[in-house]
Amino acid sequence: MLVLMLATSRRFKQSFQTIVSIDCYSMCLLPVTRGGAVAGSDQEHTARQSASTRERLLESATRLFGERGIEATSLRALTDAAGSNIAAVNYHFGSKEGLLRAVVDQTMRAVNDERALRLDELESAARPMSIAALVRAFVEPGIGLVEGHGHRGSDVARFIGRVMSEPDARVRQIFAEQVEPVEGRYLAAFGRALPDLDEDGVRFVYTSMLGLLSVHQSGSFTTLWAPEEGSGTAASGLGIVDRERLVAFITGGILATLTARATTVP
Repeated sequence: MLVLMLATSRRFKQSFQTIVSIDCYSMCLLPVTRGGAVAGSDQEHTARQSASTRERLLESATRLFGERGIEATSLRALTDAAGSNIAAVNYHFGSKEGLLRAVVDQTMRAVNDERALRLDELESAARPMSIAALVRAFVEPGIGLVEGHGHRGSDVARFIGRVMSEPDARVRQIFAEQVEPVEGRYLAAFGRALPDLDEDGVRFVYTSMLGLLSVHQSGSFTTLWAPEEGSGTAASGLGIVDRERLVAFITGGILATLTARATTVP
């Protein structure tokens, strides 16, 4: 009888320990409020923390790449500014180059989406595509790049300027690869709209448009003089008047290129 009682007692103790262990494990997985109620999913909390870390790294990279240059900015400086560590960079982006690609994507995604939409509309229209319409479809979304990033606009402006002036050609190549799907379509569209220009000529007018637009996006010359009221600043983008000037200037330059070719080719 005593043996039976001891055996029963041991089985009860083991079962109780198992139940307590499972319950404690479950409670560890679920965060609770002060009153003891479950506050939410631990996985959701971790996901929010991860997203926050990723966003801080992107913001710090945009700012420091623009201020110091891409090559001159170390991973340590980036992680210190973001309150993170190198392991987080590797987890979210794989490498510093992966982080740079993500910054370009975040910076240019909305612009490229708008450019693609406008080009779709031009290509589906019944009338032939004009140079002026093509320039406007490409330039106007780019002009609004800085404004579209709100309080981060000045950081984005400096970043664009750095990409264009960075001595390492690999940086510009990475930027080009990230925007190529849309910009490649525009290059092809300019080729169709300019049948009198050869491939080199089309590439010349296209890259000239890119260069002039990037100067205005970055606000490179705004520190030379105070902009007139309504003309905009590096932090806010171009004003309406200057937007129209830029579209007209680029369109006129492209058309003048056709005239120049006609007067120089025998």
